[in-house]
Amino acid sequence: MLALALLLAPAPEVVPLWDGKAPHAVGESAADKPTLTVFRPDKPNGAAVVICPGGGYGFLADDHEGKQAAEFFAGRGVTAFVLKYRITGKDRPGPLHPAPLADAQRALRLVRHRAKDYGVDPGRVGIMGFSAGGHLASSAGTHFDAGLRSDDPVDRHGCRPDFLVLAYPVISMRDGVTHGGSRTNLFGAKPTDEQLADFSNDERVTKETPPTFLFHTHVDTAVVPENAIRFYLACKKAGVPCELHIYEKGRHGIGLGRDPKWTGGETSAAGWPDRLAEWMTARGLLGEKK
Repeated sequence: MLALALLLAPAPEVVPLWDGKAPHAVGESAADKPTLTVFRPDKPNGAAVVICPGGGYGFLADDHEGKQAAEFFAGRGVTAFVLKYRITGKDRPGPLHPAPLADAQRALRLVRHRAKDYGVDPGRVGIMGFSAGGHLASSAGTHFDAGLRSDDPVDRHGCRPDFLVLAYPVISMRDGVTHGGSRTNLFGAKPTDEQLADFSNDERVTKETPPTFLFHTHVDTAVVPENAIRFYLACKKAGVPCELHIYEKGRHGIGLGRDPKWTGGETSAAGWPDRLAEWMTARGLLGEKK
């Protein structure tokens, strides 16, 4: 019966971020048309999260780091939006910057603009990212405004997330810590000193950075845990509420840590979504709508 219900369930709504051509587009292909896929809970509690799948800014791991994460949130009353942001490829060559950040900022503005339609509190809209998507999410959490002077009513909304969830995130663009492929896809082979400083997001943390939940694993060699540690220490220094969990085992890209396809059968980190749920509950982001 459950399988039949899933088959009969309506497909999630897919929403373009812009009605016309997106800013920083280099062509007319689907690769330059960012979207949000909406996962509505049966009983929305007013909280919302934009989810940025990982993939090194070269592909999107939008199943285990997108759909599965969205279903996790929707099952707990949080309206979830999986962001298809711009990545490199044959139809959309790099360097990408500033297109992905524009996509993330627009996604946050759009959710707030349509908050009533989605049953969302515009003051409880966060962003989550995995791996390179964690870099994008942490960029949104350290590069924001209170709204733009614009004829477009969506752009008049602020794009500061109300909370951050960063799973094995790329944080720094510095040698020895960054993920080289993500940096190259974003900025090209020769990023400027200004780009390296501006998008080493631990160096951008201020007291205005949103409360943050961080998860990483000790053995991750693709994106080393120093990334999460640097962001945590920067939050601590700035007085930003922050929680960090580093598990001993678990390879890079495990998603929620419960799907053997991505974990390789290693379950040591399978509890991290429960820790996230506890953190969100303590911050008033789960539970019944008030």
